[in-house]
Amino acid sequence: MSFLEKTHKKIYGKGVFIAFTWLTRILLAIAFMPSGFTKLVGNRFTSISVEDPVGFFFEAIYQTGWYWNFLGATQLLVALLLLIPRTSFLASLLYFPIIINIFLMVTSMHFTGTPIVAGLMLLGNIYLILWDYNKLKKSFLTFFKNLTQQLLFKIVNLWL
Repeated sequence: MSFLEKTHKKIYGKGVFIAFTWLTRILLAIAFMPSGFTKLVGNRFTSISVEDPVGFFFEAIYQTGWYWNFLGATQLLVALLLLIPRTSFLASLLYFPIIINIFLMVTSMHFTGTPIVAGLMLLGNIYLILWDYNKLKKSFLTFFKNLTQQLLFKIVNLWL
């Protein structure tokens, strides 16, 4: 049994960790709601001038139109799914590429303070993914096992 499995087995189901997990889900969901709603209804996210690189960046994304709305809808959907126990694992997986993108964007554009907030959100998201380690392990092991079997089958058939 790996360190991750031992640690997961030790903490999973303990009251304090269950409460922390719910708090993390709620905070991550709340963090996406205002910006998601703003984008969904088609409003600008910031009033920073386009002369500033940050303002220019957000204005460029805003000008895409439906893509801006799509980003907002996605953030709201993921926020909602985080709050539903049955869909929280899926939401954690969907949240990951979004928050990675946000973290890389705010870090590369040298936002003041925002990389810390986005970094903490990323850590919280990783925690939620690891909280459902059993589901993660089962999902990915099944996926990679099937993928490996299909690839081996094709390779063997090529040689025969």
